[in-house]
Amino acid sequence: MQTLLIALASLIAYFIAYHTYGRWLSRKIFKLDASNTAPSIECEDGDDFVPTSKGVVFGHHFTSIAGTGPIVGPALAVIWGWLPALLWVLFGSIFIGAVHDFGALVISMRNKGQTVGDISGRVLSPRTRILFLSILFMALTIVLAIFGLVIAAIFKMFPSSIFPCLIQIPIAVIIGAWLHRKGINLLAPSLFALAVMYLSVAYGDWGFLHAFNTTLAGWPIIAWVGLLLLYSYIASVLPVWILLQPRDYINSLQLLSAIGLVVVGLFIAGIFGFQNGGERMPLEIVAPAIRIGADAPSDAPWIFPFLFVTIACGAISGFHCLVSSGTSSKQLKCETDAQFVGYGSMLTEGFLAVLVILACVAGISLGVPEMLDGKATGDTLTGSAAYSAKYDAWGSASKGAISAFVEGSANFIRTLGLPGKFAVALMGVFVASFAATTMDSACRLQRYVTQELGEATGIKPLTNKHSATIFAILIAGAIAAMPAAGESWQLANLGKGGLILWPLFGAVNQLLGGLAFLVILFWMWRRNLPIWFVAIPAAFMLVLPAVAMISQLFVGDGAWISGKTPNPLLAAIGIATLALEAWILIEAAAAWPKAKGLLEQPA
Repeated sequence: MQTLLIALASLIAYFIAYHTYGRWLSRKIFKLDASNTAPSIECEDGDDFVPTSKGVVFGHHFTSIAGTGPIVGPALAVIWGWLPALLWVLFGSIFIGAVHDFGALVISMRNKGQTVGDISGRVLSPRTRILFLSILFMALTIVLAIFGLVIAAIFKMFPSSIFPCLIQIPIAVIIGAWLHRKGINLLAPSLFALAVMYLSVAYGDWGFLHAFNTTLAGWPIIAWVGLLLLYSYIASVLPVWILLQPRDYINSLQLLSAIGLVVVGLFIAGIFGFQNGGERMPLEIVAPAIRIGADAPSDAPWIFPFLFVTIACGAISGFHCLVSSGTSSKQLKCETDAQFVGYGSMLTEGFLAVLVILACVAGISLGVPEMLDGKATGDTLTGSAAYSAKYDAWGSASKGAISAFVEGSANFIRTLGLPGKFAVALMGVFVASFAATTMDSACRLQRYVTQELGEATGIKPLTNKHSATIFAILIAGAIAAMPAAGESWQLANLGKGGLILWPLFGAVNQLLGGLAFLVILFWMWRRNLPIWFVAIPAAFMLVLPAVAMISQLFVGDGAWISGKTPNPLLAAIGIATLALEAWILIEAAAAWPKAKGLLEQPA
């Protein structure tokens, strides 16, 4: 019953937050006005600026900001206990993450759809623009370099998810052409897409498709990385309505309906338990509420600040400011839709993160396969033994976080009487689809950032969308193609190069959130608007990543500078990141006294 009450209370809290705090921000602070001309209409080009209904934009925005972040982060963070993770997700998403995403979306719409990096040059200082864009470029490069590996790993763990994920591409093109026709109602194409995608999950591993999935699951990682980067290039340069927007929309239909199945299954399991053979098992939380100090795994990092870096998406993620100000602001056709897309999407992601936590600390208690040396033994672990098997150490939790969510959430779906194989395949598609939509959106965002950097530095070839995209893909691809640190240059190891820089991403991503808050703060300060509700999260998100980065540089045996095996590459990038943050803060401190009430130059 405790699991059910947590889910229900979280859902009610998010509903109340949207209709109180979100409405206050919308009406009293940002003063959204339907009569204001949206960038999608003012700058309409049929390519990036495309006026679109809020339902379709919500689908794009939600799937792009979510990715695997609200799954992997919370699924790993419950190693410190479920209560700290839950509190950070709830309070972080309502008072920090949703404000960050909503604010970035609004100021971008008020600045002709420019990214927060571009806007920073006018609300702070011209030098800040290049500094900010440089951090954006680095963060997106890491995303592009790592997500091909993430998707390939998911396909290897859950081969039955391959065909259902691939079939989404032609479905998206059909839906895109369908929706692009004027006056088409969303209901018919939505039902068509949803039906085809669920059929692909149910039958996508039957007969010859099983051999197809198995063959592709055996591909070397470098092959998947290359194919996914090529796909990302195509999705980035095509008009947004052809592939990226409809794919994100139809994915959101499947993902939100899957979340609905998980919720219904959780409620049934919470009330009636789960029938496992002849035994009815109660749904209960089997993880400790708090697991720190002497009870913490010996190899786990400190809960502070690393809880707040481990759980980014689901609470607050700097990557979201790029989606808000990079793609979504160019598609909304009415300014008043920004609350639904900006604030509402983040609360939806927060609720997803709550479900992930419950799946990993309660759902797995209903049964997970026992593993030995990476292979299933044929036995099933239940209760606290299932949690202990997944979270006995930081290393095993890092590798098993995704499987803990997939298996735990699949158990919720199984309470509906659906086959276990279907439930696991559906949740495998769920994770892989989130990762894929984030990757193609990240490539498009990187193209925008590269073009803005080209304008800021006077490098004209980078202002072209094709050359900017190719430049971004080549850099990410060169990093991704390498083996992980310490591995030999063999075919099986190629494609893991993103792991080299991945330890940087948590702190860099959260720093990006702090810098986006800084831009929002200055934009409001120049307009004499209240700033306390932005200033507090801004300070938190500027200090927190810096503390995390300093800890990674100097604290513990694995420290990049003072550890047993120093890492000069990560140390150099970490120090450079801290230096960029310090420089931006100096620029901000110098501009602050002069900025109050003084509007910046228009876009």
